Amino acid sequence: MSGPRIDPAPRQYPTFVSLKRRVVDGHERVPSVCNVADVETWLLDEALQQQHMLDLVDQFAWRLVAAGFALDRFSVHVGTLHPQLLGFAWNWLRADTICDEVQVAADSLNTEAYRRNPLAQVIEHGRTIRALTSNPDDVARYPLIADLAKSGIAEYIAMPMSGAAYHNAVTLATKQAGGFSDGQLGALARLLKLFALHVERHIALRIADNALVAYLGELAAGQVLSGSIKRGAGQSIRAVIWMSDLRGFTDLTERLGGADMISLLNAYFEEMAGAVLANGGEVLKFIGDGLLAAFPIEGDGKRAAARAVAAARDALTRFERLNAKPPAALARIAGWHPLSSGIALHEGEVFFGNIGAPQRLDFTVIGPTVNQASRVEALQKTLERPVLITAAVASLLDEDVEPLGSHRLRGVPQPVAIFGLKSA
Repeated sequence: MSGPRIDPAPRQYPTFVSLKRRVVDGHERVPSVCNVADVETWLLDEALQQQHMLDLVDQFAWRLVAAGFALDRFSVHVGTLHPQLLGFAWNWLRADTICDEVQVAADSLNTEAYRRNPLAQVIEHGRTIRALTSNPDDVARYPLIADLAKSGIAEYIAMPMSGAAYHNAVTLATKQAGGFSDGQLGALARLLKLFALHVERHIALRIADNALVAYLGELAAGQVLSGSIKRGAGQSIRAVIWMSDLRGFTDLTERLGGADMISLLNAYFEEMAGAVLANGGEVLKFIGDGLLAAFPIEGDGKRAAARAVAAARDALTRFERLNAKPPAALARIAGWHPLSSGIALHEGEVFFGNIGAPQRLDFTVIGPTVNQASRVEALQKTLERPVLITAAVASLLDEDVEPLGSHRLRGVPQPVAIFGLKSA
């Protein structure tokens, strides 16, 4: 049995580009020989069944090769609606038979690499850029063209995608001597118009997915996109529930102006939510200064409990760093320092689904477990420990925890044993 395929030319991306998915050897999944009419037929029929843009781009590029086009490099670039992303791109190379899906951070717009890339002219001004690697002016103007020349590329074209919104672009490159012929470009233009319709469909789905993930969280967004949109739709799940809030929030709101309070809350939630997400949790809701999150349980629950505790430790570390070295947005605000937070962890069954009025729904978790987590978090005022853990969570942990006694919770008939982290 042969080992895993080795990438003959490992790809490197700038720091603002993140690799999401990859396919290899896509030519094995398409006809080895076809013609332009065959590609058109595929675009009008089978391509509609493609669920992922990565597969669509990869198979389209290989079909162009099979139809006789001298295509050696192909990429698609689309914008999106997301608070942290500029967009996505799909990069195909004939030489290594790899097609990558990458996401591009919003701050890429401020980099020299972007400003000097031909794509900047396409995305911002809708221009078509044709560059020959044999032309000294093109090589001097665009560092990318100099790099492509080293790999044997003769011509590179970057153009707006026909009929597409959100500043979308496509690039083509060939090693064919003299570049693309007029006949090839004419045929490609017709095929790209059909291809653009598929791209628009996938963009709409991607934007819907991004917006839902940004506002609902990945778990809730997945439920909504899968069809759980009716009031009452949902399911019961076991989870470790995280409830936290900012200490002294009422006093801060009375002393700080609205804009300053927003800056403070953004910095606070960036650290708290960041700790949850970095450790595999799902941020479900921001409630004033409060954060509701869940660590869904699979199996015996030990992994979810360990992740929740790791997230709590991470949050405390982040807060220490924030207080010691506040960002510029907070450094200019007087009277906020230092920030502190209380975190409560409880485990049990919750209902995860749609709740609200017919005209306005919220996808969240409810149930006694959530209520009890909130009551435990309120004990922070008397126990004065940054992290409080119920016996239900403590029983799932492999590490030792410190008993803090049994306490009565409002609405709970029996006292609940509470524990704290020994190092927190």
